[in-house]
Amino acid sequence: MPRVCRWNGIIISLFTNEHGLPHFHASYAEFEAVIAIATLDVLESDLPRRVEAEVIGWARTRQVELSEAWDSCQANVPPPKIAPPR
Repeated sequence: MPRVCRWNGIIISLFTNEHGLPHFHASYAEFEAVIAIATLDVLESDLPRRVEAEVIGWARTRQVELSEAWDSCQANVPPPKIAPPR
C-alpha cells in the first residue's frame, strides 16, 4: 500500500493488490474514504465532511498524477510522491 501523499494528518494511499476501477484511499485518524480517480466519485467514506471536501479538492488538482501513480502500481513500479495542497 504505497503512500503517495500526506498532509494535516491525511494520508493518500494506493492499494497495489486491488484491481478494477482506479481509485485511492484517503485516511484521517480512524476514518477512511475510497475515491475513484477518473470521476472523483466517493465510493465509500466515513471521513468528516470537511476532510472529505479537502481531499476531493486536492484530488481535483492532482488527477493526472493519481492516474499515473495507479498505472505505476499496476505495473509493479513504485509510484512517485504527489505534492500536498499548498
